[in-house]
Amino acid sequence: MEVKIGIQNVGRELIVESGQSPEDVAQAVADAIRSELGLLTLVDEKGRRVVVPVGKLAYVEIAEAETRRVGFGTA
Repeated sequence: MEVKIGIQNVGRELIVESGQSPEDVAQAVADAIRSELGLLTLVDEKGRRVVVPVGKLAYVEIAEAETRRVGFGTA
C-alpha cells in the first residue's frame, strides 16, 4: 500500500510503501495527532521506520495497492 505524506514548506511529498492496512495507517495518523509526543511513525516494506512530526504534516494520502492486470483482455 502506498502512503503519501505532505510536509509543510517542503516541495516534494514523502512516499512510503507500507505493508500495513489502510485502516492501520489511518489509526496511526489519528493516534499520532492525539499523542503528547506528536510523532507519526510508519514502517515501510523493508522494515525502515519513517518518523514525521505531526506539527509539520500538511496531508496524508492513503491509497490501497492496485492490482495490475496482465495481458490484452478486457475482462
